[in-house]
Amino acid sequence: MTETARIYGGSLYDLAAEENLTSEILGQMEQIRTLLRENPEYERLLSEPSIPQTERTGMIEAAFGGQAQRYLVNFMKLMCEKNLLGEYSGCLEVFKQRYYEDHHITEAVVTSVCPLSEEQQARLKEKLEAISGKEIILIQKTDPSLLAGIRVELDGKLLDGTVKNRISEISDRIHHAAV
Repeated sequence: MTETARIYGGSLYDLAAEENLTSEILGQMEQIRTLLRENPEYERLLSEPSIPQTERTGMIEAAFGGQAQRYLVNFMKLMCEKNLLGEYSGCLEVFKQRYYEDHHITEAVVTSVCPLSEEQQARLKEKLEAISGKEIILIQKTDPSLLAGIRVELDGKLLDGTVKNRISEISDRIHHAAV
């Protein structure tokens, strides 16, 4: 994450928090990032120096002015004027981090051989919330090489209950055992 993203994303968060709009703006920022990722040519068009700046900011107004929160539309126009639209994803990440901190939310990346059932997800989420004291957002990944069990990354910690990890631990003990 760049210093520019920290400054701009943090400033937008401060403004949104002042106006009690953090949830609304976070959701809209994520939707806009999805749109920009699905249409990279649109971001290139908004960054094209041969197109007058007023025309580029007009395109932002036309695309988002009637749908997105006014502070977010103006933020995007500012990013366009400063030729910083490439920093948008980083600004969103800073905004999201601040939002999660303020609302005691954290993400847990759960990797398993196959997707967890809704019941398994609910039970795991409940346990992780008890451990962390925060609301958990589960992000599921699958990895058939784990053989069985799950691996959870939570707040910089790795909780590895996979068969692959157990086999690796046993192999290390055997390898390092004094004979």
